[in-house]
Amino acid sequence: MTDKFKNVPVEDDTTILFSTPTKFGEYDVLYQKWYWSDITAESLIFVTDEIKNITIEKLKDEIRNSAMVTDSSKEITTSSGKSKYTFFNFNFVMDDD
Repeated sequence: MTDKFKNVPVEDDTTILFSTPTKFGEYDVLYQKWYWSDITAESLIFVTDEIKNITIEKLKDEIRNSAMVTDSSKEITTSSGKSKYTFFNFNFVMDDD
């Protein structure tokens, strides 16, 4: 499973605080906690081809209802861009500086 996520893109101004391959239900995912522009958040990263039989909204609901998402942060954003991965981002926390 590790090789599957060896080329996950990271924005130049994003710092990855923690990253580990794991499972979300039946899917192999990469879990990341990251920091960008005074925001700390988390992501579950899926191989796009592996989630083609489920809708983005259904996956968002499953993630939203999991123990990973805090009650205070039900917002989930998604992105896929030009890579072969789909990112589900959640638990956004703004720095109070």
